Amino acid sequence: MTTTEPDCLFCKIAAGQVPAEIVRDGERVLAFRDINPQAPTHVLVIPREHHPDAASAAKAGSGLVDAIVSEAHAIAEDEGIAGTGYRLVFNTGSGAGQTVFHLHCHLLGGRGMEWPPG
Repeated sequence: MTTTEPDCLFCKIAAGQVPAEIVRDGERVLAFRDINPQAPTHVLVIPREHHPDAASAAKAGSGLVDAIVSEAHAIAEDEGIAGTGYRLVFNTGSGAGQTVFHLHCHLLGGRGMEWPPG
């Protein structure tokens, strides 16, 4: 698997080529605020390694999805929303709303979340 894709926006953010409001910067993952927030807390957690979606990362079996979820929880604690609840969203495919084809987890919180999601 290629670790980066030259035309991928999130690969460019991870490489420091495109600016973002960084929340956490780890060895395997990077977290930054969404530019179009859908909740008071809306952070994207991405791997530094390029995978097009959650399914491909899980199939690789490297524990990357676990690392992303663990990092998202740590951010929820830092943001003060872990106790009241938060939502993690992995969109897979354009039909599910994925627009950047680099695995990313949306951490959403700070307001009530409806079910089912829209």
